[in-house]
Amino acid sequence: MPSTLTTPTTTAGADVWRPLEDTDHAAAVSVVLKLRGETCDIDCLYCFEKRKLAPGGAQITVQQIRRLGQIFGERPLAIELHGGEPLTVGKDAMAALLDELAAQPTVHRVHLQTNGVRLDGEWLDLFDAHYPDLHIGISLDGDEQGNSWRIGYDGTAIYPHIVNALNLLAERGRTCGIVTVVTPAVLGRAAQVIDHIAAFDAVRAVHLLPAFDTTVTKPLTASGRRTSPSRLLQARAVAADGAAWAITPVQYAEFVLDAAARWIGAGHFRRIKLDPAVATIRRLKGLDTAHCHFAAHKCSHVITAYPDGRFGSCDELPWPQAHLLPLAAAHSETDVTAAQHANPLLTSGRELMTKCLSCPYRAVCGGGCTATRWRMVQETGSDDAYCDHRGRLIDGMAHLLAAPDHPAGAHCLRAHWRPAAPNVMDDVDAFLARWDDPAAPRSPARIQAGDHDDINAAGLPGEQAADCLDPHHPQRYEGIEDRVRPLVDTITRSWKAVTYDSCQGHAHTGTRLPPSAFRVGLLPRTRTEYATLAARLCHTLAAADGYLPPAITAHLARTDLTSAHTGRHHPVLTLTLTPAPGSKWADYLTSLDQAVRTLTHVARHTPAVTGCACTLRPPRPNREAR
Repeated sequence: MPSTLTTPTTTAGADVWRPLEDTDHAAAVSVVLKLRGETCDIDCLYCFEKRKLAPGGAQITVQQIRRLGQIFGERPLAIELHGGEPLTVGKDAMAALLDELAAQPTVHRVHLQTNGVRLDGEWLDLFDAHYPDLHIGISLDGDEQGNSWRIGYDGTAIYPHIVNALNLLAERGRTCGIVTVVTPAVLGRAAQVIDHIAAFDAVRAVHLLPAFDTTVTKPLTASGRRTSPSRLLQARAVAADGAAWAITPVQYAEFVLDAAARWIGAGHFRRIKLDPAVATIRRLKGLDTAHCHFAAHKCSHVITAYPDGRFGSCDELPWPQAHLLPLAAAHSETDVTAAQHANPLLTSGRELMTKCLSCPYRAVCGGGCTATRWRMVQETGSDDAYCDHRGRLIDGMAHLLAAPDHPAGAHCLRAHWRPAAPNVMDDVDAFLARWDDPAAPRSPARIQAGDHDDINAAGLPGEQAADCLDPHHPQRYEGIEDRVRPLVDTITRSWKAVTYDSCQGHAHTGTRLPPSAFRVGLLPRTRTEYATLAARLCHTLAAADGYLPPAITAHLARTDLTSAHTGRHHPVLTLTLTPAPGSKWADYLTSLDQAVRTLTHVARHTPAVTGCACTLRPPRPNREAR
């Protein structure tokens, strides 16, 4: 579904990019300490740190760490110990660094990200002695095949060393998180990969990272007189059209959805946190998340320190463009924020986020990764592919939340997450009970027609409260507008489905309100019915495509209906007719009757199905408007 949006030059909203000075001092800053710069004891072919040509050989000192508290004052610090490989500093130096971090009262979390090759019992004893609450992350790209890009300088696989490290952690009663880079080596095998990682008892979290390296066209050069076997392998894997380990945004979204489906279906969610699935779920439920790709605390809340004294923004941004100021020149948080505002790269990143202001996925997506979007724009002139995959991920996760036992529906290209506010019913459970019970007592409904032929408007057009009427209510037809009634009848009588909301579309001429679109809202009784209805609606839209008037486009939306009585959110589906891209409301309203007749006819002849129509009849991009 290509995006039709372009990048304007206005200011991004604070809900997608919040400057550091605009957050109170209870909001943590993530400080990435590149303990040895790019120095590492292995030579992963896709390593982005080595492509930055960061200084190697030197290491972060205790004095440099001590300055962090002086710069940020009472603001909490989340410390990330990175490399290269952080364990290459050696045990004595690591003990001193951990002691200094433990002595700083504002450091509330320390995370060590390691390849696991050097991890042994002595290292774990050291961690226990100097920082018992140290969080450990291991880089593991799934199973042995998935780890084929992670090798030593001699070209041999390091996978066995990672397995040994994970088994050791389990033996010592320690837990860890896993960072998995999604490359072609794991595509199409998401369930197998997730099961393999979950088989390690120490694992409590998995973070899936995409290898969006299609713009990498030059291998790293050897620093010595002799080219290592690993660099020779990398040279063979990089061509003018990109790196062999690279994937596309769509491939990443599909892999994450398949991984999330297995994570749910196999019950791995009971022990393991899977991201970005969990971050997406939390945002779909209206909850906060610390995942910066889904939150407003982006690059301005991530600082990276290198051994040579460079102090910069997020380590995923390109260097030296991400450099802010020398560590020695940073005396307070004000110095850091001034450097952030003066940095052209961060300014460019904030401007990219202005695209989010009109995006329907904004509240859930949070703008994504600034570094990835910036790289795509620099190399291709557009970040549309990145935005599209974020929408696809959100759409699919919304389906898995609603119908986890039917994962195939997560790949539907026609059903999109569209939040509706307000969307509240007094008591959803009671309404569903009445729908299927002719003998249930029914109170008289409050039905009022407005001056613009809109029912339940109390004389005023727009969103108004309405009594929900089931098929057995004597005032049922009185409460449904004429144009929408045939489609509602088809859905309720032929499909045996529940409708809870409808609108025949209105011009609202003579008012300040914008026109309203034609819609029918469906309330599935069960998860299985949700999946069935979503598939049937997808087939209906596929069959109607090409027969609707040019001025009108049909959409299928996923959203939630809140029960005021219980506070529970019920997944619902909405079938909507909207003006096609470039069409005017006047043309839409003139063509609406014909469109409704066509859609109703198609729905009447669409049978119940088990899968959506996207595989055989994908939606036409020019008819899908963001």
